Amino acid sequence: MRICLFSSKPYDRDSFLASARPQDWQLQFHETRLTAASAALADGCEVVCAFINDDLSAPVLERLAAGGTRLIALRSAGYNHVDLAAAQRLQLPVVRVPAYSPHAVAEHAVALILALNRRIHRAFNRTREGDFSLHGLSGFDLHGKTVGVIGGGKIGQAFARIMHGFGCQVLVYDPFPLAGLDAIGARQAPLDEVIGQSDILSLHCPLTEASYHLIDATRLAQMKRGVMLINTGRGALVDTPALIGALKSGRLGYLGLDVYEEESELFFEDHSDLPLQDDTLARLLTFPNVIITAHQAFLTHEALAAIARTTLDNIAAWLAGSPRNEVKAGA
Repeated sequence: MRICLFSSKPYDRDSFLASARPQDWQLQFHETRLTAASAALADGCEVVCAFINDDLSAPVLERLAAGGTRLIALRSAGYNHVDLAAAQRLQLPVVRVPAYSPHAVAEHAVALILALNRRIHRAFNRTREGDFSLHGLSGFDLHGKTVGVIGGGKIGQAFARIMHGFGCQVLVYDPFPLAGLDAIGARQAPLDEVIGQSDILSLHCPLTEASYHLIDATRLAQMKRGVMLINTGRGALVDTPALIGALKSGRLGYLGLDVYEEESELFFEDHSDLPLQDDTLARLLTFPNVIITAHQAFLTHEALAAIARTTLDNIAAWLAGSPRNEVKAGA
């Protein structure tokens, strides 16, 4: 059986080749993104293994099906980039990795908080240039601050547990009742309370129709002045242009992004020798109180190993006639 992996980097190759699999499974690694133009690379492959910025729209799925693809195996938890209705029409099952390492993403969110608060990025650049002054580098104690978590799943709860360890008051919003929050030092609260009371707000919810642009100009206006906003979830949870006005006015005191709504043409590639064509992103990068990382929160050895293992197990389960971790339209 041939498995075609798109958007695969050296770390993907290493993790998949290190995972046990039947000898007759042939893995084909392609660094290129899956698009209508590159879909031909999967001709003759029964399984296409795609990542978050690959194009799995109806035309691409139709091209894959015509080329012999019978399964779409996502290397991600999110599946908002897949036309599930088209996949169902084409009888292409779609499976995903619902969880890999919640600690990886949660800890990256905490890393962004610490770096922004203590101005680590600015201090790093200064000392490399021989400037050992401390002006403009003051931070604040995390202890006693209110931290809001939007999304109370595994990642959100892992993040809440860490922030409770810093001595923070943790508020969690989730549309569904959550059990066990007392044990991690958190309390479930309505969205307006979480938005309005938090000194630090971190997004850990999936991207759905209801959560699209959850953080917009109206929500930003409800936040405390000088609030810190962290997004390691999905880029489209935030109306990005609205962030610029909030940063200029001081409503947003700090911004940490690991995801970006228009990231698909930028992230995971080296564009350092080209002018940045995205004006919104270019403007965000000019602010000294903004840190943007290129969707690396998942990138730990443990998470990569778990992604490879679960993906290969999903393929094996599908071959055995008992698909698992399948997502369907309307589910």
